[in-house]
Order: sequence, then structure tokens, then C-alpha cells
Amino acid sequence: MSRRRRERPARDPEEGGIQPKYRRAFGCITWVNMAVLVFLAAAFLLSLPFRYAGSGEIFSEIMGRLALLGLVLIVPGMALGAALGARTYRTERSLAMRIGAGIGAVIGLTSYLLFFTLFEEFYLFAAPLLLSIGLLLYALFATGRSLERRRRAVLLAAGISALTGVAVLLLGFDVLPLGALFSAAAAAIGGLVGGIGYARAGGDEMMPPDAARK
Repeated sequence: MSRRRRERPARDPEEGGIQPKYRRAFGCITWVNMAVLVFLAAAFLLSLPFRYAGSGEIFSEIMGRLALLGLVLIVPGMALGAALGARTYRTERSLAMRIGAGIGAVIGLTSYLLFFTLFEEFYLFAAPLLLSIGLLLYALFATGRSLERRRRAVLLAAGISALTGVAVLLLGFDVLPLGALFSAAAAAIGGLVGGIGYARAGGDEMMPPDAARK
């Protein structure tokens, strides 16, 4: 029965149905929203101990930046999620969750550092961070490339962002390591949730063409 559902042809849009790739795109938008909500919740819970057992200023500083980061990224994240969903098939949940957590962590780190450098007017440090973002977009959308090559792009982006963060840290901003760490951790959790949705969105009609033969 499962194989029969996978091989079922997509409904013709003229008959009132929505093409599977567009249903997948809408599904990915929903899961991006969920991932952002999880990111904000995780960021709050991770930084909450500083509100009562540490410095309230640290909590306000970190949480304020992370909340702004999540709100600013949600719209472009929805657009990218829709574009990625419309051009890709479903995948195994475990693989999607690992990829989502990994890319989410790098996005959280890179985005936090980029916002920090722009707010502090360290525009010179924004250049390598924009390069990291470009590598992440390549890893997401270069679907014709091998998974290993795209994984190396993510690792390279992570290395560039980490080195940039160390360079900024040497300038004496003590709150930067905690903010970057919490942002990366919260985004990894959000990416994990987003990966679950990426593996499910679109239904059986968006299974890979060779899935029924495995």
C-alpha cells in the first residue's frame, strides 16, 4: 500500500489540486515558523539562569539581541524555506534532523556575529561573515552537488565564522562568547525541528523518484 501511494501521480492543478511541490513549499514555510519559535524559546531558556543566578544585564543583552535576530530572520527564512521546499524531495528524517541542526548552528553563530558587527560598526568583519552566508546558501541550494561537497561548504562557513568571532572577541567584548554560544545552540535546536518538517513536507507525492525501488 505504501508503494502504491508513492507511485500515485500528482493531481492536475486544473482539477482543483495544488501541485505537490507547492504543497511542500507551503509545508516548509510552516516548519520554518515553528523552527523560529523553538529558537526563541530555546534562547530564552538557555539564558534564563543569568536572570536569577548571574547578571541581569547579560540576560537582557543576550535575549534582546537573539529576539531581534529571530524576528528579523523569520521573513527571509520563510522565503528561503519555500524556495528550497519547492525544488527538493523529502528525505530521511534522521538525515534531515542532523543536517538541520548542523546548518542551524552555523546560521545562528554567523547571524549573531553579523548583527553584532553591524551594530558595533565593525564593517570590516562583516565581509567574511557574508562569505559564510554565501557558503551556507550554496550548501542548501546546490542540490546537484554531492552531499559531501555541500557538507564541506558548511564546515568552511563554520570555520570562517568562528575565526571572525575570535577576532572580534580580541577587541574586548566580553558578552560576545555567551551570545554567540547561545545563538548557535538555540539555532541548532530550531534547525533540528526544521529538519523534521523538511523530511515530511509535501506528503508521499514528494518522495524521491527512486524511493519506491529501495
